[in-house]
Amino acid sequence: MQYISTRGKAPVLNFEDAMLTGLARDGGLYVPQTIPQMSAGDIAALAGQPYEEIAFRVMRPFIGGVFTDDEFRAIIERAYAGFGHAARAPLVQLAPGHFLAELFHGPTLAFKDFAMQLIGQMFQTALARRGDRVTIVGATSGDTGSAAIEAFRGLSNVDVFILYPHGRVSEVQRRQMTTPTEGNVHALAMDGDFDDCQARLKDMFNDFAFRDAVRLAGVNSINWGRVLAQVVYYFSSAVALGAPHRKVSFTVPTGNFGDVFAGYIAKRMGLPIDQLVVATNQNDILHRCLSGQGYHKGQVVPSISPSMDIQVSSNFERALFDAYDRDAGAVAQLMQELGKGGFDISQGAMQVLQSHYVSGRASEAQTSAQITQTLAATGELLCPHSAVGVKVAQEQLNPAVPMVTLATAHPAKFPDAVHAATAVRPPLPSRMADLYDRPERVTRVANDLGALTSLIKGQLSK
Repeated sequence: MQYISTRGKAPVLNFEDAMLTGLARDGGLYVPQTIPQMSAGDIAALAGQPYEEIAFRVMRPFIGGVFTDDEFRAIIERAYAGFGHAARAPLVQLAPGHFLAELFHGPTLAFKDFAMQLIGQMFQTALARRGDRVTIVGATSGDTGSAAIEAFRGLSNVDVFILYPHGRVSEVQRRQMTTPTEGNVHALAMDGDFDDCQARLKDMFNDFAFRDAVRLAGVNSINWGRVLAQVVYYFSSAVALGAPHRKVSFTVPTGNFGDVFAGYIAKRMGLPIDQLVVATNQNDILHRCLSGQGYHKGQVVPSISPSMDIQVSSNFERALFDAYDRDAGAVAQLMQELGKGGFDISQGAMQVLQSHYVSGRASEAQTSAQITQTLAATGELLCPHSAVGVKVAQEQLNPAVPMVTLATAHPAKFPDAVHAATAVRPPLPSRMADLYDRPERVTRVANDLGALTSLIKGQLSK
């Protein structure tokens, strides 16, 4: 299995090298050269299997000969051993034909744990075998950073630096990043918004002298390993609801497009997905784009669903690559135009995108109202991101096709928004009950590439 860049000018790599590299050297994102297929029989055989076995069967074709079967099974077992639910991604019924996939039972209470715990174990295994060490730098709107720090804390072959926008993540998200005591993990509170953090991250990857000096690696959703791990719960959810013998739809609250792109990969592999619904908050650039208005950046408006407060959706580049029939030159041109503010999408590419994705948005008031309504109707307490998904999903329900909305975070990660909507303050799980009492360790840093690279080099030398 080989991996190519969406911009066509980076080396072709195997799975391990693509995973460890993260962002391609031409600025593009790695994607598989071909998409492995699962037959209806292969999919039907997943019924009743543990999540770990489904993960092995779905992901195995993508990794080639990088890990032996025994190595890969052990990696998967270690990755999900710390989850707080035996089903890993259990389904809860909200209404006739509408289900919630609870993706928040991992160590940091967010869907990012599915990918990050796995990629942490894959990194450690690969680097230990190579006798190598890397520096991971990531940007986060909240959940990716805490999941990365939790996954890599204390691992012997990795140093981790996470950039998050100062003052723009929830207190729980911040404390999950700033309270770990291991010396190999570092939380950096950067001035600006998430798009600024993501831009500086890309600048570091494009500074090849710095990149090579610190052996830079990335675990943001730009990393193909992240997308691959998220493909699995589409299969586990769909099979539980009758696939491949019936179609299933999914609604995905998303800002960076990685989670919903994983659903597209599942569909390309043969999973009978009817609709992939992109749900956005008031920062609705993806909804506007998929409605035919082009991809044009605006200002990020802070919301009660901060992990979706994004105007530059990194993984959308992967969707564009396929929509433009894998024309790397066309994608490179679009990304150049994005740097100047945005771009329009050709009619043919738009038709391809709209054949795979539909979209909707939820305002702040609608998001709060959905949290209130869902609790009253079902007893289920939603985080604001999941509420965005449920609101948009309800607009797309089809009685003939089950709909699964991805619940991306535990409500306790956003207690203020949940309390405002319901007068209920969701408690943290017992294993995290002392989170507010733990001392924090964080470095404030300017929105400046030089300041960031100097700080990281300085921390590495200690």
